[in-house]
Amino acid sequence: MLKGIDPLLGPDLLATLRAMGHGDEIAIVDANYPAEAHARRLVRMDGHDAPRLVDAVLSVMPLDTDVAEAAFRPCAFGDCAREESVFSEFEAAIAAREPGFSLVPIAGPSFYDRVRAAYAIVASGERRLYGNIILRKGVIRPQGDTA
Repeated sequence: MLKGIDPLLGPDLLATLRAMGHGDEIAIVDANYPAEAHARRLVRMDGHDAPRLVDAVLSVMPLDTDVAEAAFRPCAFGDCAREESVFSEFEAAIAAREPGFSLVPIAGPSFYDRVRAAYAIVASGERRLYGNIILRKGVIRPQGDTA
């Protein structure tokens, strides 16, 4: 256990987050996603739901403010306007930890191609369909730097 660190963030996930650089992306995927087949680096977090993992990750990792969009979700059942409950929970975690960012839908194969290209995939125990998200890492600026 560490002071100030969410206990859900174990050594493997913390090492992965620390090793990521500015602009690298991490995907948190549901239990149905073929994570083993698609991951360049895989962190298994079976038994934990995806929104809880998003909240834990965003407690230590900033989203990228140098781009217009830094959080992405799939389009459910081919409909990018369809709102699944898991998407609302992702949005709540983002709003709490990184206000000002929106969750951007990406249609079909383009979303899965982006997951495959991610620095790492976190395989969650999320049981809801389409419980997948991609987060793009930002920077932590030096104290006093407001640029």
